[in-house]
Amino acid sequence: MATEGGDERTRVDPAADGRADYDYTGGSVDRPGLVADLEALIDGEVRFDEFTRTLYATDASAYEVTPIGVVFPTDTADVVAVMNYCEERAIPVLPRGGGTSLAGQTVNEAVVLDFTHHMDGLVEIDADMREATAQPGVRLGDLNAELAEEGLKFAPDPAWGDKSALGGAIGNNSTGSHSLVYGKTDAYIEELEVVLGNGTVHRFGEITIEEWRRRADADTFLGRVYAELLEIAEENAETIRSAYPELKRNVSGYNLDRLVEEYRAVEAGDRETVNLARVFAGSEGTLGIVTEATVSLEPIPETKAMALLAYDDLITALEDVAPILEFDPAAVEVLDDVLLDLARDTSEFGELVEETLPEGTGSVLLVEFYAESDADGRQRVAELLADRQPATAVEGSVDADDRPTTDAPVRSFYAAEAHAEADRERFWKLRKSGLPILLGRTTDEKHISFIEDTAVPPEHLPEYVADFKAVLEENGTFASFYAHAGPGCLHIRPLVNTKTVDGVEQMRGIAEGATDLVLEYDGSVSGEHGDGRARTEWNRKLYGEAVFEVFRSLKNTLDPWWLLNPGQVCGDAEMTENLRFDPDYEFDPGFEPALQWDNDNGFQGMAELCHGCGGCRGPQETTGGVMCPTYRAADEEIQSTRGRANALRAAMSGDLDVEATDPEFVAEVMDLCVGCKGCTNDCPSEVDMAKLKAEVEYAHHRDHGTSLRERLFAEIDWTAKWGSRLAPLANRVDAIPGARTLLEKTVGIARERALPTFRRESFADWFEARGPAVPAEAAERRVLLLPDTFTNYTDPEVAKAAVRVLEAADVHVEVPDVGSSGRAAYSKGFLGAAAERAQDVVTTLAPRIEDGWDVVVCEPSDAVMIQDDYASLVSGADVDLVGEYTYSICEYLDVHRLDEAFDLAPDDETAPDEALVYHGHCHQKATKRDHHAVGVLRRVGYEVDPLDSTCCGMAGSFGYEAEHYSMSQAIGEQLFEQVDTVDADPVAPGASCRTQLGDREGAETPDHPIQRVDAALDG
Repeated sequence: MATEGGDERTRVDPAADGRADYDYTGGSVDRPGLVADLEALIDGEVRFDEFTRTLYATDASAYEVTPIGVVFPTDTADVVAVMNYCEERAIPVLPRGGGTSLAGQTVNEAVVLDFTHHMDGLVEIDADMREATAQPGVRLGDLNAELAEEGLKFAPDPAWGDKSALGGAIGNNSTGSHSLVYGKTDAYIEELEVVLGNGTVHRFGEITIEEWRRRADADTFLGRVYAELLEIAEENAETIRSAYPELKRNVSGYNLDRLVEEYRAVEAGDRETVNLARVFAGSEGTLGIVTEATVSLEPIPETKAMALLAYDDLITALEDVAPILEFDPAAVEVLDDVLLDLARDTSEFGELVEETLPEGTGSVLLVEFYAESDADGRQRVAELLADRQPATAVEGSVDADDRPTTDAPVRSFYAAEAHAEADRERFWKLRKSGLPILLGRTTDEKHISFIEDTAVPPEHLPEYVADFKAVLEENGTFASFYAHAGPGCLHIRPLVNTKTVDGVEQMRGIAEGATDLVLEYDGSVSGEHGDGRARTEWNRKLYGEAVFEVFRSLKNTLDPWWLLNPGQVCGDAEMTENLRFDPDYEFDPGFEPALQWDNDNGFQGMAELCHGCGGCRGPQETTGGVMCPTYRAADEEIQSTRGRANALRAAMSGDLDVEATDPEFVAEVMDLCVGCKGCTNDCPSEVDMAKLKAEVEYAHHRDHGTSLRERLFAEIDWTAKWGSRLAPLANRVDAIPGARTLLEKTVGIARERALPTFRRESFADWFEARGPAVPAEAAERRVLLLPDTFTNYTDPEVAKAAVRVLEAADVHVEVPDVGSSGRAAYSKGFLGAAAERAQDVVTTLAPRIEDGWDVVVCEPSDAVMIQDDYASLVSGADVDLVGEYTYSICEYLDVHRLDEAFDLAPDDETAPDEALVYHGHCHQKATKRDHHAVGVLRRVGYEVDPLDSTCCGMAGSFGYEAEHYSMSQAIGEQLFEQVDTVDADPVAPGASCRTQLGDREGAETPDHPIQRVDAALDG
């Protein structure tokens, strides 16, 4: 069965709204004549502005090279036009996918072609042939989501597959954790449409040797290409075979060993054709630009099973890899003591390590099997454990006379199994802890990826790692060893400070020693992440002069002017040049930070933290999580956390000729951050962009002043208080014809937004008149219920429901007179006012907490403000005390299991028989407090479907602002689609979220979860 289609997502650019004050560009435009020429030639966008060039100067590597400009082609014709134009003028060209490369192969002084913007479609799926045809910019995660409907997948699984692009996988010859089964990308390339260095388009694929020779006789550019490839296969075969290591994981240099292997297989009668398209795998865009690819597919495994083996130390674990491979696993992954010790000290992974591993664990092997059934998976794990850890194997689970065995000694001291999907995910989470831990350093020393994927035959791993540790020790540093032990490719990131001359020399010394070891142990300089700027210079050392000259001859033939990503693979790129952080690097934010930063290097450390992996560039459908809502809405690099972080660092280091507080920079880079805080949890490095934004906006206010609207929103508690006092008269303004248009023109509030409805009687007034129903002396617990602005003045029913629910649990409730939390002021960059509010709240509440009171808040953003953000504004033990004893309402019920007093079991006839779809608040998700409401709702009888959703897009005042309305709606559309596909009533704890959902045509404003709990009690 064949299906056709493209990218079905309809992208409506928020910047198209005439009120939007952004266009994703900024600064001066370089080479305007070149821009005008290219714009006349193609349908795609051409951006040579300073902001865009800065954004594309980095990738996930340690390197930075400012490009000439960036082009977003719409089709192959655009690519041809750019290539022809640049070829005539000797202008380099660089194809780029997701920019997730770790060796620096996607940064260059060239015209960058970003394929992920437009050329990201799935063209066709042929399930019967197990093939798919797609454009180079399609994300592997999106591709596999489509293929999953046919029970198929693109098999290579790089770690960032849901963010990296198919073209990048081809350019890097990517693979992943399951390369023991699937190998590398080259094995799945069937046909490629390629734009060559002279601007011509050709399709490469399977070809008979006879046809190959016929085409090689043509006296044309293409004929010379075929002739060069034929000469390599016929004349240089033995040289290549003797020079290339026999490894499953080798992506150094050009992919000539496969070319020779297939040619010889045809000569031997073992196959009929050679696939010339596979030569482009791993070429990093230096031989041609892939504009369409047909790839073969694999069936999705029926199920999987895993075993975890614990060892005293890393070397002992690695000695067990070769015996484990006898059991034909799909993956064998290793973690060392450095990584495990770091994981134990983190809030994210500490509990996982302690609960999963026994005391004394110095290294872990994770072994995964693909299985035809659960029984098959259990059998395969049982066979492994019977041989590798018989003490923990289930007795009688394996026939002793009919199972695989090895004669290797038992080296592990503990083993565990995982068969259910949740249990397997727990094991994999342990393995994947490596990246965020290593990348979370805010010191000048970083774990840099310059020799991180060297590979050796797995039987050599113990000796190789021992020698590698000696190299690190000689150079005065250390590294963690983890990842793909099965195929012999370990991730090794030494801790190096390249801001110093000594650090750069240290980097080179480690690389020299590491590559010496690679040769000694018959390995490869790169087993996964390619050559790029980090490893190109070592290819001559790895393969020898003869093979290196073959590389250069091939490059000369396909790209005679060396315009395609010049310098890479067989060029002159040097490892220690073009470093993002080098001895000449300087950092000056241009202002004194106002917030407290408890990380190493403070504000600077956070501003420099993003390493560029692109974890913020994943779509909601395949990546999930909160981050990054504006990128998901706009599909623009500048709106990703990576883009903002790179731009901010560049502005503060002088790489960008603009101050971070300048109006254009703030409007284009910082203002569209909605402050969701998702990056503090979803970003592998935990970049806190919301906090960085607060600092920049505060400094911007000091330099450029504030507007009336900014002041009104920052002091929303004052505004709402007067709206309440003037109600119902204040509520009639919204109904006056033309009032909304006038408000937009004068204040800048979007005309599409209805103003809040103010209540004459605030919640605080209601409670003062009513008083507590549970006497303090009779209560089990005492609570101070803080009336946040919106709950107090516009939606008091939420707080009233909270009072009733708390009192039903025998809680004594009082409402303190403390005013607002300062959340609105903080969000708008009024940090002085926010700090004053924080100090007032802390001073008022701390003595009460010391007397045994707890603090409860209905609005999640205000709760998180007190729990998390106050520590950035004010200091002292009282701040920590108040933060520790402050809860959101459902969090309080869940943590103390107060809902158990309600005696409402789900099967109770008085329990509600309703289905709810729950959209959690992004601040609670970021601080891992989002699950509490779901637990409470379920225990009182609701069927709850929690959404894996991003920010609603309202984000406090953001969605009211005229210039941001279109972006707010574009973000919201992602949530609307999720809510509308579930046949259940939505609930949301955030006032902004409920407003956004309720503003849809024909929609009702959802309830706060506590209102549903209250309704369940009311029965």
